[in-house]
Amino acid sequence: MKKIASAFCTFSLFAIVACNNANENKTDATKTDTTASTTPAATEAAPPPPMDSAAMRKMWTELKTPGDMHKMLAKQDGTWDNEMTMWMEPGKPPQVSKSTSVNKMILGGRYQQSTYTGSMMGEPFEGIGTIGYDNFKKKFVSSWVDNGSTGIMNMEGNYDPAAKSITLTGTMADPATGKDCTMREVMTMTDDKHNTLEMYYTPAGGKEMKMFEIKSVKK
Repeated sequence: MKKIASAFCTFSLFAIVACNNANENKTDATKTDTTASTTPAATEAAPPPPMDSAAMRKMWTELKTPGDMHKMLAKQDGTWDNEMTMWMEPGKPPQVSKSTSVNKMILGGRYQQSTYTGSMMGEPFEGIGTIGYDNFKKKFVSSWVDNGSTGIMNMEGNYDPAAKSITLTGTMADPATGKDCTMREVMTMTDDKHNTLEMYYTPAGGKEMKMFEIKSVKK
């Protein structure tokens, strides 16, 4: 009993001391907070002055006006015959399918819309792509939808004049892993009548692999 009583007394003493220390710390913190509240706030940088209406109109006009990158896309307008080679599984022969696509510049030459029709894995396939050059970002931007999913894939990237190619990257949901995967698309415009599109896929935590390649010839 003495040991229990002694232990209880020791614990009680420890609790009282701890409580007193906590109160003292609380008081000190309150004092500190009071002192801090009376300290003048640091001077913040003033926001830039608003643009006047003339400057706003000038900037808006520059950002919405199609340029050289849009003219380059316009050269790809027309009807194309496509041959797609798709690698479904490593070590197995690829599947080859045919499709037709129609490219046309829309909205005053600001974007190019591509409509695909054909077959994939023995089923009818339809897809619509939109690509443009964002004058503000200084990048190409694109979107893609098709009848093989209910999602929208968005990508953006840059043009390499030496390779005559646009490389776009983005992410999309991967049903196989339940996580987002990285997509990389390389569109090489060999000339006004020939182009090649390559699509690469990188699963979460995995290595990049080539999904498919489309070789196109303008009619």
